[in-house]
Amino acid sequence: MRKIIPLFILIFLVAPRVQAQSKMEWFQDAKLGIFIHWGLYSVEGISESWAFYNGYLSHEDYLQQRNGFGAENYDPQAWVELIAASGAKYTVITSKHHEGFALWDTKYGNLNAVEHAKAKRDVLTPFVNAVRDKGLQLGLYFSLPDWSHLNYTHHTKDKKRYTIANDPQRWKKYRKYMLGQLNELSKKYSPNLWWFDGDWEHSAEEWGVEEIKTLLTKNSANVIFNSRLNGKGDYDTPEIGVPVYRPKAPYWELCVTMNDSWGYQKTDTNYKTSLQVMDLFVDCISKGGNLLLDIGPKADGTLPKEQQDLLKALGQWTKKHGSAIYGTRKGIPYDHFYGPTALSKDKKTLYLYVRDVPKDGKLVLKGISNRINVAYVVGEGSMLQKQTLCKVYWNKYPGITYIELPPESIDPYYTVVALKLDGEIDLFGSTTGAIEQN
Repeated sequence: MRKIIPLFILIFLVAPRVQAQSKMEWFQDAKLGIFIHWGLYSVEGISESWAFYNGYLSHEDYLQQRNGFGAENYDPQAWVELIAASGAKYTVITSKHHEGFALWDTKYGNLNAVEHAKAKRDVLTPFVNAVRDKGLQLGLYFSLPDWSHLNYTHHTKDKKRYTIANDPQRWKKYRKYMLGQLNELSKKYSPNLWWFDGDWEHSAEEWGVEEIKTLLTKNSANVIFNSRLNGKGDYDTPEIGVPVYRPKAPYWELCVTMNDSWGYQKTDTNYKTSLQVMDLFVDCISKGGNLLLDIGPKADGTLPKEQQDLLKALGQWTKKHGSAIYGTRKGIPYDHFYGPTALSKDKKTLYLYVRDVPKDGKLVLKGISNRINVAYVVGEGSMLQKQTLCKVYWNKYPGITYIELPPESIDPYYTVVALKLDGEIDLFGSTTGAIEQN
């Protein structure tokens, strides 16, 4: 006998899943974001917060950088124009890193850009205003730890101030400070995304993750959280290297540097080439994720030329290929095409990303059961010729399709070919492609 589930129970079970999909849709469609690491560490060009934590210099010497953080040439409008021109749909800025230096006018603590640095002004608010004016989605990075705060447990890798078990009241005071700053940021800026960091030093219960999320969703029900809340977020955040295999999480984002540093480091000249950045980006698109590409402004607020050039090169490619980037979903397995791919949201258009020039001018597709109605080069519209081999009328094996790609259509970075299919993509699923006739 079949059990009939009452309609109201069915709605109750399905609604949270639909709501989660809805609030995550802009993020999944965005594909590209720009990360910004800006703080005291940019003055001397040293590793952000870790410089004193790992003992490269004293905490006192690290904080002396406050006298050099002047933001004299800071132009938030120019930053945002460059970010938007890159093709990014959202941006995430470090409101406060692990050393506790706050970029906004906070009434909590004693380490911020307004009262305790050469800048003597709130440098976060004008950036947020410029982001909103441009129509980009706003993300705020916030470090859960504050290694400078006297009520925080950890100070350096070799010095721990106390344990929560030994002094729970002191930890309670720290959490009051932390929640106070989060509440300030939430009310003042209402970000679309919270990018937390530093969760490894305490458990979800010790941080009070559920309380944090409740606080930050009070006035912004659709705000999303990264996974660095002891895994209790909305999407995963792998760092530095693209996952070799597609992540199992439905939503994810790779955060990566342009060179080897998050913040500005004058000695780090190991910048990726524009093609290498494209490699990372296309790999993320193909695997169904986003790229969050980092920039590190100097202490005076200017961006290194190398970083500007990379953003501009990225923008040239995204402007040309937008239809094959935004709103796409993960592509098909490499068994079917020798390279990265993506699908349109309705799964009726397959995009092929071609890094190199094919030896014989032909792309090779295997095991696509659909009829390809049209094949063309994205960004220029050139119609492409097709040829299908190894297919017979009496077998379901779809054969091997060759698509001619003329040399004049080759893009300097990635050429993108769009295939309009006769329906949702249908991949041949048999364990063998062989056609047998006895």
